[in-house]
Amino acid sequence: MVKIFHLSTCDTCQRIIRELDVPADTVFQDIKTQAISPEQLDAMKEKAGTYESLFSRQARKYREWSLKDKKLSENDYRELILQEYTFLKRPVIQVDETFFIGNAPKTVEAAKAKIHGQ
Repeated sequence: MVKIFHLSTCDTCQRIIRELDVPADTVFQDIKTQAISPEQLDAMKEKAGTYESLFSRQARKYREWSLKDKKLSENDYRELILQEYTFLKRPVIQVDETFFIGNAPKTVEAAKAKIHGQ
């Protein structure tokens, strides 16, 4: 099972989805129109290790809200991601029980290999 958490308005997400050449039965969740649930986020954290690893410091609101000047806890990261979809590092690609988080080239290549059984 392949599921991709993404933003449909994000050019980077769309480029990566095209590059992955995903199966026709891939499930897509646009996190802007279908918010990530606490259960989904907790499942991602279970595999990723920390909420911080799921948190995007590239989000515009990270600067607007002056979060770089604050010491954030794991619970803060969790609550911020649930409150504001742009704080989720994306895309998040789930292949069975494995999660690939973010758009780093190595991450995308690893996801592609897993999707295509390489």
